[in-house]
Amino acid sequence: MTEHTAQAAIDSALRTLDAERSGIDALTESLRNGLGAPFAAAVDLIRAAQGRVIVTGMGKSGHIGHKIASTFASTGTPAMFVHPAEASHGDMGMIGKSDVILALSWSGETAELKNLIDYSQRYSIGLIAMTASAESTLGKTADVVLTLPQAREACPHNLAPTTSSLMQLALGDALAIALLESHGFTASDFGMLHPGGKLGTLLKTVSDFMHTGELVPLARLGTPMSEAILQMSAKGFGCVGITDAQGALVGIITDGDLRRHMRNNLLDAKVDEVMTKAPKTVRPDQLISETLDILNSMKVTALFAVDAGKPVGVIHVHDLLRAGAA
Repeated sequence: MTEHTAQAAIDSALRTLDAERSGIDALTESLRNGLGAPFAAAVDLIRAAQGRVIVTGMGKSGHIGHKIASTFASTGTPAMFVHPAEASHGDMGMIGKSDVILALSWSGETAELKNLIDYSQRYSIGLIAMTASAESTLGKTADVVLTLPQAREACPHNLAPTTSSLMQLALGDALAIALLESHGFTASDFGMLHPGGKLGTLLKTVSDFMHTGELVPLARLGTPMSEAILQMSAKGFGCVGITDAQGALVGIITDGDLRRHMRNNLLDAKVDEVMTKAPKTVRPDQLISETLDILNSMKVTALFAVDAGKPVGVIHVHDLLRAGAA
């Protein structure tokens, strides 16, 4: 690719991003002026539904609809995508009377949606329209109309759905997040619905990876350093936790502490003289994503998990590397 053609490609990309940014800006302004009330009504209608959100749309709207349905489902709002053409050939039976339909159509005149619209009216199923034309067939029939502002497509011929598709996706994401927040949906809830991959691993907790019982390197206050070092070497975590008479964790000795206190009589010293007091710890129910942040910010490789002040486990960065979280 010559320098001229390379620059032409970059310029084209910048024009596309500028066009799509203008669409998002228009959508933002619309939410502040007019679209806000129907958006809130759509959230209320979905929250009140006893069933699922049925997302539907043809062409590019259908592809965007698939993503919106998936985002709903993974953030605590049960949802599924129903293809409007397939609905006319039996898949209408997937839609229950307690569901609510979210139909995407930029023009609002998509022919394949007609039977779905009729079905929603026949059985009084809530219908939310996401369209650029409130006066369209879809817009006039819907219980709630999310009217998208007009915006030029990134396509130089103003034909290929680009900016319009991005606006649909953005508004769908906004609905999903508003519903997530209204449900009080937590990161742990998300982890239950997304157990796979790196994201699923990050949403697990310390208790899923920590070493417990005899594997935890511990020594009591007053223990000679010679014994504490044996514990460190035997357990292989590069540290030993120091507990008081009640079993509470009061300190930690790491490889770094050994280097800082290196002297001829180190083995005869007591752990009390060498330990770092009040060490940073994690909870057994703490998310792995949070634990990684602590490990990275402190530049350490292991942390003790503490419950009611007492050490119940130890977690090492190597465990998280093997699990694919780090």
